[in-house]
Amino acid sequence: MKGTIEVLNELQRDGVFSRYAIGGAMGAIFYTEPFLTFDVDVFVLHPLQENEHDVRGRRWVDCIGRVVTRPSDREIASQCVVIEGVPVQFLPAYNSLIEEALNQAQDTTYENVSTRILRSEYLVAIALQTGRSKDRERVRILREQAKLDMNLLAAILKRHQLEEKWKQWTE
Repeated sequence: MKGTIEVLNELQRDGVFSRYAIGGAMGAIFYTEPFLTFDVDVFVLHPLQENEHDVRGRRWVDCIGRVVTRPSDREIASQCVVIEGVPVQFLPAYNSLIEEALNQAQDTTYENVSTRILRSEYLVAIALQTGRSKDRERVRILREQAKLDMNLLAAILKRHQLEEKWKQWTE
């Protein structure tokens, strides 16, 4: 994982994306007991995306193409790019919640390498918005194990119209 983060930092320095943060299950592991996950979800803000919200099509393909065409240890595996032996799924900031989560991501260190992770409150909100059964389980685990700032979470849920879903999933 350390090598993967080093490559992510290199890609950001090279301008492949302007900002990244680890999210999904791997992001949750920074706040909870470890559990099994297949890949690392990396949310990214593409440089061309900062003033454009449509990341579908050529621009995003070009961005990922720059990652894939780097040295041979990085290869496509399903929807992931394998970086230093770790499957990485790049997810563009596809809505205002993800953009906000990226802007509020926390700086942290993993094995003496700087990285960013999404705050636990944003992980909860994104899971609610995505709405899969595994997301429901992630919300449960984060509620039980992470030290959620409930005032911050309430504000995020309100801004992104997720209050009703929160009630459905937690009552």
